[in-house]
Amino acid sequence: MQPIAILGIFTLIIAASLWAAPRQVSVTGFFGGTSETGAAPGLWTLVLSQVTTWIFARSLMNAAILGYFYGFAGVLAYAAYYGSFLTGGFVVMRLRAAGAGSVQDWLGTRFGTMGTGCYNLIIALRLLSEVFANLIVVGLIFAAVFPEYASFSNMAMMLVGLLALGYSTWGGLSAALRTDVMQMVLFLVVFVAAFIALVISPNFDFAATVTAQGVSGAHNGWVLLLVAFLQVFSYPVHDPVMMDRGFLSDEKTTRDSFIHAFWISSLCIIAFGFFGIQAALQGASYETQLIGTWAEILPAWVFVALMVSLLVSALSTLDSALSSAARLVVEELNFASRSLVGGRLAMAAFAALGAALTLTGSQSLFDAVAVSGTASMFLTPVLVVGLIGSRQIAPWAYLVSFGAATLGAAAYFLRDTQWVSALLYDGHKYEQLLQICIVVLLVGFGAVLSGASRKQETSQT
Repeated sequence: MQPIAILGIFTLIIAASLWAAPRQVSVTGFFGGTSETGAAPGLWTLVLSQVTTWIFARSLMNAAILGYFYGFAGVLAYAAYYGSFLTGGFVVMRLRAAGAGSVQDWLGTRFGTMGTGCYNLIIALRLLSEVFANLIVVGLIFAAVFPEYASFSNMAMMLVGLLALGYSTWGGLSAALRTDVMQMVLFLVVFVAAFIALVISPNFDFAATVTAQGVSGAHNGWVLLLVAFLQVFSYPVHDPVMMDRGFLSDEKTTRDSFIHAFWISSLCIIAFGFFGIQAALQGASYETQLIGTWAEILPAWVFVALMVSLLVSALSTLDSALSSAARLVVEELNFASRSLVGGRLAMAAFAALGAALTLTGSQSLFDAVAVSGTASMFLTPVLVVGLIGSRQIAPWAYLVSFGAATLGAAAYFLRDTQWVSALLYDGHKYEQLLQICIVVLLVGFGAVLSGASRKQETSQT
């Protein structure tokens, strides 16, 4: 009954998403998220859209997995990344105060095509990883609930991807915003019910949960928390889904939306991490990204609720990633005309490339976060010195910072190769990641400070 219930409920949610998506949309609405009347998104539309696209399926699974292995320290480490709403909101406000309409706008004014080209490369990879990772979670869920049908998980990934692409191409960003609100409300209802069932169960002990060490000990969880603190300033800036939503409404609405999104998403991530901690406390074995473990230790309806929560969050993130991909290809890269056809072709291309990545066989969810988060760190010295410090930065310094971050991301990805491992600390991968992040920031700040002049920058007109 569990598989049928999960499939049936998720089918209804997809049908509701198709119904909620606008049938007709203007070019402005497709790329700018305005309503049929031309109105900008309101506060709670922005809040719910921000939250549901950031507590996506990959993040929920990461929080639970880190809680299982490293206890409450692991959950806190992943929740720390949600400080990105505060740092991201701060960066957006500074960019808007400088007269910029986007991150690319600010970088282009100071570093030209080279500046926007480096940034666009990183966010293109970020968007592809979003499509890939959320499809992978869909595949993992269907593989766990339909173990007797080995090929069903691949079919499910492709079908969910096509359905998300289908209603996204109808309305672009305006469709993503409307469906995000509906999907987030459904997510909260289902997830809150599952969480209440967890905390009132006789096996749950709050004190044991917040002091849990995980099956591998808390040490590496605390290490990862340090990594999160180093990455949290630049991490939101390389996420186009968050940045795109920072320029849709007036400044007060935008500022408030980031603050509310921070506390709501942080609570959701910590709460979901409790399910991973609980699995470890009950001595459950680790199976299929914890999905198999939950199927064994949770009541049937709670397991169904968790799986539906994951599937809803995956669907929501897919449509938002595709709408941001359309804006990147059309408005920033100018690879297609600013038309509905151009935006839809861009969405289809990113959906196809992200789906193709699922065929590589990789199922490592946090590594995608670590690699893209490290690559984004070239922005930290650039924004601190250039945006906050209002100093001009030489193009060569920008390139050195970008090169250091890119090499750092590559080093983490290739850490098991002989020539890279010889350069890294002989320890856990999170300790190696911390080493890489420190080096990247030292090189980046050294270059940017050396290449910075004291001349005050002028705001854009």
